[in-house]
Amino acid sequence: MIRKPLLIVAVVVAGAAAGVVARAQDTARTVADGVYSEAQAERGAAAYDGACGNCHRADLGGASGPALKEQRFNQTYAGKDLKTLFTKVATTMPRGAPGSLGESAYLDIVAHLLKENGFGAGSHDLTVDGLDGIRVMTSRPKPLPAIGDYSYVEVVGCLAPGPQNTWLLTRASDPVVTVASPAATPAPAATAARLGTQTFRLLDAIAYSPADHRGQKMYVRGLLIKLPGEQRLTISAFESLAATCSE
Repeated sequence: MIRKPLLIVAVVVAGAAAGVVARAQDTARTVADGVYSEAQAERGAAAYDGACGNCHRADLGGASGPALKEQRFNQTYAGKDLKTLFTKVATTMPRGAPGSLGESAYLDIVAHLLKENGFGAGSHDLTVDGLDGIRVMTSRPKPLPAIGDYSYVEVVGCLAPGPQNTWLLTRASDPVVTVASPAATPAPAATAARLGTQTFRLLDAIAYSPADHRGQKMYVRGLLIKLPGEQRLTISAFESLAATCSE
């Protein structure tokens, strides 16, 4: 009869303690909370390109060194403390001279890695003292930049002749930012895009035998150039999607 109340008290205390731990875990900071600044990530990009890019590639995709994004990043760091990532970078890179860049440069590189893995910037630089207690999360798609002059984009539209031996993409979809690589394959979402209301003058279209595709629904990827009253597209990819231009 005496032990029973004691047991109840112990259970209540344990439950309260578990609740405190759970709340602490829920409120713990993560790399999604803006733990670095945009300026720091820009410095980190420059430092990474000079010291790490040859081994890990400019896009973090991995070469002689492992990838630092997506699946490899998640397998290695997701769920761990951010200090683990910093320590790995600071003690192993660059190859042949690990630890040679200095603490600030390594913090900047970590900021760059976080940005490239889809975690947004905050208002303050990441510091060594601030590394503890920040949990690394699974990477996410990096936000695409806003479309502006000289953005690299992809569109779908109708190929039509224009004035003075020019060629136009009419009834075109809104441009979508894409990878700046001539070898990149069209994204399924881009080729399936509905026609729209945009018009683009295609630069150097004559090199792609445009007369053979007149009236066809075309996929075009290239550099967007905005002029007063006119939009132009350079061409790095030019592909027919349908023999007629209809939805």
